[in-house]
Amino acid sequence: MEQFNPAEHGDMPHFTIKGVLPSLNEYLSACNRHPMVGAKLKKDALKDISWCIRSELGRWHTDNPLIVHYIFFEPNKKRDKDNLFCMASKCTLDALQECGVIDNDGWKNIENFSHDFYVDRENPRIEVYLEELIEKEN
Repeated sequence: MEQFNPAEHGDMPHFTIKGVLPSLNEYLSACNRHPMVGAKLKKDALKDISWCIRSELGRWHTDNPLIVHYIFFEPNKKRDKDNLFCMASKCTLDALQECGVIDNDGWKNIENFSHDFYVDRENPRIEVYLEELIEKEN
């Protein structure tokens, strides 16, 4: 499978979420403890992501559909990739909408995703690249 290489895509809008976000399993466990605990976990993640978007993208907005490329750098291999991607994608798309980068996160605005995973013990993060599709095919 071909990995996304940001160096090949020039000046693509992007931002970095420093640290780690909760996984889907962590979110579901929090919701099982109490719905408000899960809601706070998601709200805190949205707040962190929104801060990254605003500080790195400013007021950038697009009406074009996007392919969202996620590059995960986890501190270790303990958490499952699918659980990481599910929660990060949900929160990131909600934050992109909240920050005004996209109008909606439906089929018209989000064409597809890619995700790659690496280990970086010293600098865990998620790099998010937004690839605009100027002409969308049906």
